[in-house]
Amino acid sequence: MNPSVNRRHLLRWGAACAGPILLASCGLTKVAVLNPDIPGHSLNTLALASPSLASTALWKAQAPREPVTLLATRPTRIIVHHTASANVSDVSQAQAYALARSIQQSHVDRGWIDSGQQFTISRGGYMLEGRHQSIDAARTGTQHVRGAHCEGFNDVSVGIENEGTYTSVAPPTAQYNALVQLCAWLCQQYAIPATELYGHRDFLNTSCPGDVLYARLPQLRRDVAAHLGVSVRVWPTTRTGQTGERVKSVQYLLRARGHSGSVDGNYGSGTGSLVSAFQTSVGLTPDTLVGSATWEKLILTVRQGNTGDAVQAVQSQLRSRGAAVAVDGVFGAGTESAVQSFQSTQGLGADGIVGPNTWVALVS
Repeated sequence: MNPSVNRRHLLRWGAACAGPILLASCGLTKVAVLNPDIPGHSLNTLALASPSLASTALWKAQAPREPVTLLATRPTRIIVHHTASANVSDVSQAQAYALARSIQQSHVDRGWIDSGQQFTISRGGYMLEGRHQSIDAARTGTQHVRGAHCEGFNDVSVGIENEGTYTSVAPPTAQYNALVQLCAWLCQQYAIPATELYGHRDFLNTSCPGDVLYARLPQLRRDVAAHLGVSVRVWPTTRTGQTGERVKSVQYLLRARGHSGSVDGNYGSGTGSLVSAFQTSVGLTPDTLVGSATWEKLILTVRQGNTGDAVQAVQSQLRSRGAAVAVDGVFGAGTESAVQSFQSTQGLGADGIVGPNTWVALVS
């Protein structure tokens, strides 16, 4: 059973009054090094103060039906949702609290013990605790409250519900800014890379968090990184059901890493199984999703004189962009010239070497 689908039908609210709010900014403190050196990331030298979060007690949540499960492990990603409810004009604190109560009641009516998500953000930009103890767990940086927002990934992810429906419109500025602020703090607390922010649809068959909000996720990753004071390479998310040249690059690179499989540009179950096997082999969560963390481990730097599947991946990408190169797996002078030409068009150093930054440009 997919709880997210039924939840969408239960989360329907409306309200009438309006009133803008002013978001408080995070405080910044210099520290030595907060996070480990993650491929594609610089080191962080800023500590973010805890954002203003309304606890379950503050918005008068009912007690959970059963004790929540507190895991002694850190989550590895953040999953962004929308409530698929009305885009109300009421941006007051009272509306935000009423929203939180409505979500909890609908989830309890579903038979869940409490709100499914750990956090909620109203259209007015108010940030609220969803499931009990989520704030305290995040403050420790070592514990995580198991949620019920994304089947199969509740032990390894923090869920953030955003009030509204973002299929054809963007979230209000106050709400988006609050999302950046909350994600940045959670990334800091749990040492989650700023690139590991995903949409619900990346893991389940759902339209959540809406086409418009989902399309903003690459920018969200960049904005969260900037909030943390780090620089990142933002890779495109590649997943089951997708087709095309980017999928072929994944398949070529899997073969280059010793995982034999077809290169047909179709991301089916076979490719998903190979991705999971690769992720397990490099210490990543085997979720079949090729996000930034997986891309960083999957790519191989190639240059003139190299041969093999990784070179074919480069050549296939270049050929799809109009370059007159053979996809033969031999990195000769012609391939080097095509790489240099591509690098120049992308504003990269035209050295003819396909390293991480050139790979990002190729697959994006």
